[in-house]
Amino acid sequence: MSEGSDGRAVFLTGASGGIGVSTAGALAERGFTVFAGVRRDSPELDGIPGVRQIPLELTERGSVRDAASAVADLLGGAGLHALVNNAGIMIQGPVELVPSEDLERQFAVNVHGAVHAIQAFLPLLRAGRGRLVNVSAPTARLAVPFAAPVSASKAALQSISDALRVELAPFGITVSLVEPGTTQTPLWAKTEAAARAALVRADPRLTTLYAARVKRLEVAAAKTRRHPAEGVAKAIVKAVTARRPRIRYAVGSARQVGMLTRLPTRTRDRVLTAALGIGGKDAGAGAGGEGEVTSAAAPRA
Repeated sequence: MSEGSDGRAVFLTGASGGIGVSTAGALAERGFTVFAGVRRDSPELDGIPGVRQIPLELTERGSVRDAASAVADLLGGAGLHALVNNAGIMIQGPVELVPSEDLERQFAVNVHGAVHAIQAFLPLLRAGRGRLVNVSAPTARLAVPFAAPVSASKAALQSISDALRVELAPFGITVSLVEPGTTQTPLWAKTEAAARAALVRADPRLTTLYAARVKRLEVAAAKTRRHPAEGVAKAIVKAVTARRPRIRYAVGSARQVGMLTRLPTRTRDRVLTAALGIGGKDAGAGAGGEGEVTSAAAPRA
């Protein structure tokens, strides 16, 4: 069961991305004031009644504090109904080939940035007896080969969310996770473009070891159905408006993850590699010697 906004406010990070824009619009349609955290002004958010863009650089504590201070001033003493941590980047590729600076950036945005926002906005959430919504991923529960960095970062965010659910309960603050499945968003295209750029930094002798399997993975990924961002936005709106929000909202293909996690580990590995097209004897190190390795940091959502 849902309730109206009653003039309440939400702060949304990563508001300029596909899911962010859809979420900002959906919340505004329900009467919420949406403070949209953006790295730079977004034309897509301009003109949406009830949406106000707030400069935000999650990896800089000063910027996060400034955003929280600006929102507090605009609220004029009122509390915040919800903080939605939607911002994130995706880094993919064989662990051996992921540049250390890319791995650090993965955690700086997806984990440290989310925590910075939580710490800065908690006083406003306490004042409003609000709720925290963290946008995770099914890879938080099921690590995917060649996507270890983003899988690990989302697993860390899930652990933090689980702990916060108990820590914040005495203040009347609920904590929910939203897990999008494969989604139609510009983030995927940006990830692929950044992946090709990252190849310049990779050792060709090492990329050859993984090339055949990565090429198969790309073929499988290209066949994967991607769902509209509006489906994820709808789940976020439910987490924000429900009288008793769920602990987890799995969207689209993310719903299938629960079944896989219950399988024995070796069986799960076989099912996963078959589904991704990277199993088989001829998919071993150095096989084929062709293809592209995707190891990259995507721009932030």
